[in-house]
Amino acid sequence: MSRLGRVLIISPLIFAVVVITTGYSDQSRVGASALPTKTSSQLVTRVFSMVRSSPIRIQIPSIGVDSKLMKLGLLKDGSLQVPPSAFPAGWYSGSPSPGELGPSIIAGHIDWNGPGVFYRLNRMKLGDQIQIGRADGTTATFTVTRIAAFLKSKFPTNAVYGDLNYPGLRLITCGDYDFKTHKYLRDTVVFADLES
Repeated sequence: MSRLGRVLIISPLIFAVVVITTGYSDQSRVGASALPTKTSSQLVTRVFSMVRSSPIRIQIPSIGVDSKLMKLGLLKDGSLQVPPSAFPAGWYSGSPSPGELGPSIIAGHIDWNGPGVFYRLNRMKLGDQIQIGRADGTTATFTVTRIAAFLKSKFPTNAVYGDLNYPGLRLITCGDYDFKTHKYLRDTVVFADLES
């Protein structure tokens, strides 16, 4: 299945994930919290944030992404709507806009009868930059701080969607295709912080 799946359910009542599991792999900066929450002592208060403005374009030079952004909502079952084809990527409009306080969520397909917009997402490196063009003419620039893959059955909802006291960005796609079941087993998530 080439779609992101219906495991990205946004609910504070879902489940917590213990970091020490076989369903988790992570690249992260030294000292970063594996599951940041609004009560975590790892969070750093940052003064700089931007006013709300819908994102319209995403550029990731390190992996050759340059895509328009569509708006995404939620399905009736509470799962995140996914883009209807390989391009463009989509911004979950129920999340903060990129540059606002909190985690802004952008999802895209890894493939769809060929490479999708986030086909190379798992090749990103710590320190890579992501530029988000916004409807008000400004650009929010983010720096990658963490890249992780999670089993779909153990998706860490709070780590991805939970409150932040600084502007963050989460890029989400599928990963680890199982040729026997014809399904993706994991979700790849790129975590990034606003730089300018």
